[in-house]
Amino acid sequence: MAGQKEIALKLENVRKTFVVSNKTFLSIKDRLFNLHRKNEKKTIYALKNVNLEVHKGECIGIVGRNGSGKSTLTKIMSGAFQPDKGGKVIRNGTHLLMNLGVGFSHELTARENVYVNGSTLGLTVKQIDEIFHDIIQFAELEEFVDTKIKYFSSGMVQRLSFSIAMYAQADILFLDEVFAVGDNKFKEKATEMLEKSWMQGCTTIMVSHSNALIQKYCSKVLVLNKGEQIFYGDVKEGLEIYEGL
Repeated sequence: MAGQKEIALKLENVRKTFVVSNKTFLSIKDRLFNLHRKNEKKTIYALKNVNLEVHKGECIGIVGRNGSGKSTLTKIMSGAFQPDKGGKVIRNGTHLLMNLGVGFSHELTARENVYVNGSTLGLTVKQIDEIFHDIIQFAELEEFVDTKIKYFSSGMVQRLSFSIAMYAQADILFLDEVFAVGDNKFKEKATEMLEKSWMQGCTTIMVSHSNALIQKYCSKVLVLNKGEQIFYGDVKEGLEIYEGL
């Protein structure tokens, strides 16, 4: 149909449950004294039937109180988690989740992680070679390029993750509290680069506790409450519903 917007991301009946056991022990003493305790399992319904469409070039905000399922949903959207049977996630383009190094191997160095993540996004070794210096320089990690990620601060990991996504030019960006860490100088630099990527048609899913960020950048907002999708649409209306939870 003429004029129809291209879908970048679509979720159909997405649910996610986790089964946890109460039979966990912190010490050998706990294990001995609770040897005959019945292992009771509890089902946690993290998400319940989420349905939405995101069009190419849109920036969508996800809001909700702590424990509402925001990060779980973002991980399902990006492919880090799989939805329960019957749910479907359709992605149109390369994608990367920015959430304190999800997708990083903490036993690998910054250099090695750049190449692994770049390859995941479909880049050749030659293409990664061409942008490697820019990635490390933008992330301000020149002195730590051959240091294992496990020794990085959360801010260093976030800077590296952000820089890879920007220079590898992922079609869909998943930003999970991406501005929650790091200094103001880097945030300003990152914001400028993000705005440039949006102008070039990048699709963005933004999780944030900052209403100001959601209002500034998002065209729609998804409101979650205890794993349920209670609103998807106008930003102003959605934020009013969120504030009333």
